[in-house]
Amino acid sequence: MTHTITISSLGHKGEGIALIEDKRVFVPLALPGETVVISAEGERGTLIDIVEPSPERVEPFCPYFGACGGCQIQHLGPELYRAFTIGLVENPLRQAGLDASVSRFIDAAGAGRRRATLHARKDAAGYMRLRSHDLLDIEACPILVPALARAPDIARAIGGAIGDCDVSFTASDAGIDVAVRNARKGIKGEKLIALAARLPVTRLSFDGQMMFQRQTPNITMGRAQVEIPIGSFLQATAQAEAALADYVVTAVGKAKLVADLFCGMGPFALRLAEKSPVFAVDSDKAALQAMDKAARHAKGLKAITSRARDLFRDPMTQFEFNFDVVVLDPPRAGALAQVREIALSKVRKVVMIACDPASFARDAAILVKAGFAMRDLVAVDQFAFSTHIEVAATFER
Repeated sequence: MTHTITISSLGHKGEGIALIEDKRVFVPLALPGETVVISAEGERGTLIDIVEPSPERVEPFCPYFGACGGCQIQHLGPELYRAFTIGLVENPLRQAGLDASVSRFIDAAGAGRRRATLHARKDAAGYMRLRSHDLLDIEACPILVPALARAPDIARAIGGAIGDCDVSFTASDAGIDVAVRNARKGIKGEKLIALAARLPVTRLSFDGQMMFQRQTPNITMGRAQVEIPIGSFLQATAQAEAALADYVVTAVGKAKLVADLFCGMGPFALRLAEKSPVFAVDSDKAALQAMDKAARHAKGLKAITSRARDLFRDPMTQFEFNFDVVVLDPPRAGALAQVREIALSKVRKVVMIACDPASFARDAAILVKAGFAMRDLVAVDQFAFSTHIEVAATFER
């Protein structure tokens, strides 16, 4: 059944919301205020036609937009885009009982994303189609850095050699790092060695094991050159890493001793160590080793003491926090157990970076309840044209 209806608002996934018989229907690609023709099945709507477009509608720059499930909001004009993205940060905070407003919005798309994962098949490579598990074969992805322009071709070649798999790309200073995962059982990575030698890649791994390497992929972090371990985390854009690191370093200030929790390869620790000794903790041992090696070879850094520890299962206790400032950059799940211990401690300043506004809001509410005041709330838009956003904030008591 089709309906001609006006879209009332945008949902947190970037879908237009229509009310049909007092029930919400979510319509991808539709904007608030638009009169549209849709088909509806339960709460899922499909856009058929736009009768009256919104003045905030712009032409998407990617020819795959609308079919590809990778980007959701290329059709939003600048003002609506900014308001929607800021709302992704502020709305979960309000739901958690915190009246907070974003003080700065940082466009951190830069030259594009330096990391991407494509799905590969025998004869295709790309992202999943919108609301589907079907693969959309693409020739190029315009939101990636120019260095990854050949990523679809490389993924297709790998899929052609071993069949269905996921192919992750990282544009490093030394070239393209490729990690192949989720191949069919029985497939051996050795099949990729000869192929990798013909591809424009600096390293290729298969299920975490290196199969081919011309040069160790590396990335610059402050004064340091960090060799990227297979599978370790890296911010999606170089501009976002620089913006977040600048935020952290400025917020920390002239601390005598800093704890950097969930430190990864050290994008913050290596820069903080230019001024202060740093105690750095993460569960990724390979990432810690890479950070330690980079710190040893960099000039003018103060001591970085690293510890391997699962801060989800074994958080630092309130009695271990003899630091002037604690920096937190947890994964999407947040840092619930660790934040609870910080709340009980005598720490006076926390600088938190988060990639999930919902878990950030939950953790922020715990700190505020413990007497911290949240300030300098910043939205860092490194996942451009998606419904993901990076958050930074400083907490003091």
